Amino acid sequence: MPSGMIRYWAAAKAAAGITEERYDAHTLAEALAAARERHADRPDFARVLTRCSFLVDGEPVGRRDHTIVRLTEGGTVEVLPPFAGGSR
Repeated sequence: MPSGMIRYWAAAKAAAGITEERYDAHTLAEALAAARERHADRPDFARVLTRCSFLVDGEPVGRRDHTIVRLTEGGTVEVLPPFAGGSR
């Protein structure tokens, strides 16, 4: 199973209470589900994730189904909440 890092930015970092954590998952959907479980004691975390954009290994995920976004060994998932003045 591939492993890598999830990096949280801005409101996602505040909701998670950490800046980054490891993933062990085949897809973005699996990695995010595991992160939601790990942070179940932080109710804002799941809510913030629903508003975030994601980069996987530097590439925007966009509107692709997270179940088909494959993760790589040593990869990086960036979790980016909407920023003031920007658009999704």
